[in-house]
Amino acid sequence: MNLETLASLSQIVGTVTIVGGTVFGLIQLWELKKQRRDAVAGDLMRTFMDADLAQAITLIRALPDGVSAEELRNAGPETERAAVLICTTFETMGLLVFQRIAPFSLVTELAGGITVVMWHKLGPWLTQIRKEQSQPSWAEWFQWLAQQCQRHKNPGAPAYELHDRWTP
Repeated sequence: MNLETLASLSQIVGTVTIVGGTVFGLIQLWELKKQRRDAVAGDLMRTFMDADLAQAITLIRALPDGVSAEELRNAGPETERAAVLICTTFETMGLLVFQRIAPFSLVTELAGGITVVMWHKLGPWLTQIRKEQSQPSWAEWFQWLAQQCQRHKNPGAPAYELHDRWTP
């Protein structure tokens, strides 16, 4: 083997190493993205298993759609605390979706319907809070998420009807 052959061979080995390293790096990035998505999904599921959120949703669900700030306050401090908890929970979800940390499809499947229902209940109250506190951005990501969920709502049958013949 002469020097030229060794130089060519080392260039080939170097190129294969660089290409292999790049492919390995891309696979690692794909795996990291998948792990991050799975972690977000787990965190979102734990959010909905929280007893405080379940109680808050139960309290607010009993209110009429478009409840006024006065009516909500008259229902008592526990009801207003429930409204704030719902707003901050869905606010966080909305921001995670917007930043593409949480996949929109996952959030809409997990919480799209309840997000829209809670927005219909709390929208006027939120508008009043924003005016009273001169804070137009309060719960902005909750509103945004509810609007996105409403816009992308599947007009077909619910999952329990569409996927009744699903097999693992």
